[in-house]
Amino acid sequence: MTTRRDFLKTTGSLAAGALLYPTFSEAAKVKNVGIQLYTVRKEMLADAAGTLKKLAKIGYKELESARSDKGNFYGLQPKEIKKIAHDLGMNVRSGHVHIDKDWKKSVDMAAEAGQSYLVCSSLPSEGQTVANYQRCADLFSKAAEDCKKANLVFAYHNHDYEFEKKDGKPLYDILVEKSDKNLVKMEMDLGWAVLTGNDPLAYFAKYPGRFPLWHLKDMDKVKKESTEFGKGQIDIVKMLKNIDKSGMKYFFVEQEEYPKTALESATYDFNYLAKLNY
Repeated sequence: MTTRRDFLKTTGSLAAGALLYPTFSEAAKVKNVGIQLYTVRKEMLADAAGTLKKLAKIGYKELESARSDKGNFYGLQPKEIKKIAHDLGMNVRSGHVHIDKDWKKSVDMAAEAGQSYLVCSSLPSEGQTVANYQRCADLFSKAAEDCKKANLVFAYHNHDYEFEKKDGKPLYDILVEKSDKNLVKMEMDLGWAVLTGNDPLAYFAKYPGRFPLWHLKDMDKVKKESTEFGKGQIDIVKMLKNIDKSGMKYFFVEQEEYPKTALESATYDFNYLAKLNY
C-alpha cells in the first residue's frame, strides 16, 4: 500500500463503539481543526472544489496542501483555492512542496494563496549521513530566508527515516540544531515520530517553540500505517496537552490508509476530535 512517505520519496527524490470516543472532565476543546489534503488526495485530483466543500461541511477550518501531479493546489490556481477556501470559511494555512528547481515559484504561489507557512515535505537530497543532514540544515536556513521575504514561515516535515541514529544521535536532531533557530521551524509528524520509538514531548521540551505545526495522526504500530483516531497506539490527548510546550499554532489531521473511504475517515477523525476535552 502506498503511504505518503513512499509517495514523497517517489515524487521528490489512531475497542469498538463508544470506547473509541473517550470522555474527559471539562477542559480545553479542540478548535480550528485542520487537514492535510493528501488525506483526500484522490478526491482532490478528481474534484478539488467539490472536495473542499465536503471538508468544510465536515467542519475543517485549516487546510494544508500537498504537491500533486496537478501542481501545488490540485489543479487550482493560488488565488482560486484561496477564494474557494475563504468562501467556505476555511484558510489555506500551509502547503507541502519540494526544494527543487521550482522552489522560488512555490514560494510565490504560497504567498499568493495566502499561506502563513511553506513546508519542505521531505529531504531535498538523499543520503542517511551526518554530512548530508548538515547540508540540508544549511539549505533549510537559506530557504527560510526566501520565505521570510515573502512573509512566509519555513518548516520541515519529518517521516521515519530522519530518526535513524548515527553515533547514537538521531539525524533529525541535526536538522533542528544546525538550521537557523529563528527562521527554520519544524512540522512534527507525531505518528512517524512515535512509530520510530521517539517521544515528541521530549523534542518539545528540548527545542521549545520550534514546532508550530503538527501532523496529528494515529498509527497502527503492527501494520506500521496510519489509522483512524482511537484505533492505534498514539495518545492523542497526551499530545494535545502539550501544545504550549511545542509552540504549536496549527495542526493538520493526516491519514494515509482508510478502512473504507478517505472522506469517511476524515469525518470520523473530525468527530473524534470534536468530542475530546483535554
